[in-house]
Amino acid sequence: MLPSFFIAHGAPSLAIENHAYTDFLKELAAGLPKPKAIVLFSAHWESSEQQVSGAESYETIYDFSGFQPELYQVQYPAAGTPDLAKEIQSLFQEQNIPAAIDTERGLDHGAWVVLHLMYPEADIPVIALSVNRYLSNEEQYRIGKAISALREQDILIIGSGGTVHNLRRLDWGASGINEWAAEFDGWLQEKLLAWDVESLIKYEQLAPHAREAVPTPEHFIPLLLAMGTGDRSRKAALLHRSYQFGSLSLSCWRFD
Repeated sequence: MLPSFFIAHGAPSLAIENHAYTDFLKELAAGLPKPKAIVLFSAHWESSEQQVSGAESYETIYDFSGFQPELYQVQYPAAGTPDLAKEIQSLFQEQNIPAAIDTERGLDHGAWVVLHLMYPEADIPVIALSVNRYLSNEEQYRIGKAISALREQDILIIGSGGTVHNLRRLDWGASGINEWAAEFDGWLQEKLLAWDVESLIKYEQLAPHAREAVPTPEHFIPLLLAMGTGDRSRKAALLHRSYQFGSLSLSCWRFD
């Protein structure tokens, strides 16, 4: 059974950067069996009802501005798989989670930046899933748990977001790590390794510097979604963590 992952997608420019984290993502894919399909929750697809991409193929969405011109030349022409989209919709509905299929939307940078680094050939079918910031953290975990059986079909599940993601606090010239960001991620590491779901769903109240690290929840939600897919075994492992601009966390968690 394939593991599932939470993967930080950083800034859009990650797709054309070369450093320890990009090397890690390339090596991560090389060390896995080739999946039959990839199911990815993106922090940049928000909806009030769970959406499941059912497109036959995808356009590459450049949902950002002001970056290097070459970034806008990156294409990720992945195919979709409508039959799998319907299966995922059914899995959600079996757990009384309303879900709809979207056949029009392309892949936003929360999806294609990660996939471009891991699977640059774009030769694996992709299903993108939305996130809903208005649900409780318990419900986020339950959404992930609802599709955990896909892992038994050699389907790779990824939550793409960021644990510390406060664009207002970025220090573009920083060479070190802001203490508040490290403290938040350290608390998070302790709770994830212990599979302390009760504390994690209350992270806003319990974690140090939670409001600073997570000013809005959409980038944190994919962590809870990915964790939910590992509920059966409840084993978490931190595979990589580094930072850009003082506090932008580039981390990867594996859930078995």
